Amino acid sequence: MLQARLDRFFGLTASGTTAGREIIAGLTTFAAMVYCVAVNPMIMAEAGMDRASVLSATCLIAVFSTTLMGLLANLPLGVAPAMGSNVVFAIILVKQMGVPWQAALALVCLTGLIFMVMSLTRIRERIAHDIPDTLRIGIQVAVGLVIMFIGMRNSGFVVPSPSTFVTMGPITSPKVLMTLAGFILTPVLVARRVPGSLIISIIALTIVGLFLPNGKGGTITTWPAHIFALPRWPHETAFQLEPLYLLHHIFYVLPMLFFFLCTELFGTLANLLGVVTATGMVSEDGRIPRAREAFITDAAGSILAPMLGTSIVTVYSESITGVHAGGRTGLTALVIAGGFFTALFLWPLFMIIPPQATAPSLLMVGMMMFQGVRHLDLSDLKESAPAALTFIIALLTGNLINGMAIGTFSYATMALATGRGRAVSPVVWGLCVIFIMFFVVSAQMHGHHG
Repeated sequence: MLQARLDRFFGLTASGTTAGREIIAGLTTFAAMVYCVAVNPMIMAEAGMDRASVLSATCLIAVFSTTLMGLLANLPLGVAPAMGSNVVFAIILVKQMGVPWQAALALVCLTGLIFMVMSLTRIRERIAHDIPDTLRIGIQVAVGLVIMFIGMRNSGFVVPSPSTFVTMGPITSPKVLMTLAGFILTPVLVARRVPGSLIISIIALTIVGLFLPNGKGGTITTWPAHIFALPRWPHETAFQLEPLYLLHHIFYVLPMLFFFLCTELFGTLANLLGVVTATGMVSEDGRIPRAREAFITDAAGSILAPMLGTSIVTVYSESITGVHAGGRTGLTALVIAGGFFTALFLWPLFMIIPPQATAPSLLMVGMMMFQGVRHLDLSDLKESAPAALTFIIALLTGNLINGMAIGTFSYATMALATGRGRAVSPVVWGLCVIFIMFFVVSAQMHGHHG
């Protein structure tokens, strides 16, 4: 009876799958994605947000968005807070630019609303088409590099140095050795295609941390008082948005609004294309089935996520693992959502995970983003220079906007200098104006502070 109903609703037979296969696929994807429950709160805590509240918000928004993906778009995709956007939110928007996290959440909410309007109209395709690949790849790689750096810094693997600015932490330190072991072993698990390799590596390192001294008389990992606990409502972070700040500092936050829109646009599009292509569901003309519903799901998640206390959500590329396991319909997504629901009850366990255990997973996520480099034609300077400037300046100045701005100026200038000025889209010229305004406003703000 239930089987027949599921078959009718999700079209299991038509998609050439069974309920059993969809359940296994859902569990596979959940195992590949669940590291975000450990990593996201740790990154958002950098912005001064309460880690336990962000953990609840992460699980709740993953349950909501992934369920919606299953019921509305009927696609086997997991949706959760995006790795990368959370780093930009906590480190760049809050820590470096000094935007209060409540206002930063309002900015994310605004992005979700704009993205919803774009998804319901045809503007989304236009803009996606108008941003040159070199800038898109440059931004993607920049975020990947920043993520790797943050993993290394938080775990104590890299430390400040007076002569070279950064250097490796002392090799005798248990924290450094534990992180190093993770850096060497985690890529092995991923390369061997071990299901759920990131969460396995996080669990293994967390357990190792129970036996290693932290240099302060305790151990790196502390055993929790309880393993199971009732889910906590994210009191500290829910409904704390501060939209008025955005009104007063609109030119200052505009580049970040554009960044979040870009990641929404391309992050979801790239992951959607990657996963759906793996299922062989793409039509002859390269169209994704129910793409509009998938984008609407993403937008709805990104409107609700900041209300609960976390950053933009996206379709996880880890969904490919479930597709390889045979997942074809929204039933897979419902199983993934069920996994995140159970994670709500295990929050005391997720709270003890030390940064040394998550650093290798951040390294792997950064590597995935870094793979964009292979789409660059490195022999063509018009293409490679703007991208390289974007990511190297973002990494070395520790500031994504610097990289985005200089990459954009470089792209426009090279096009003009090589007689291809007409090929530069209005979106790029608009971006140049936004970045110039940002630097002017930013210089004024720093002038007042300094």
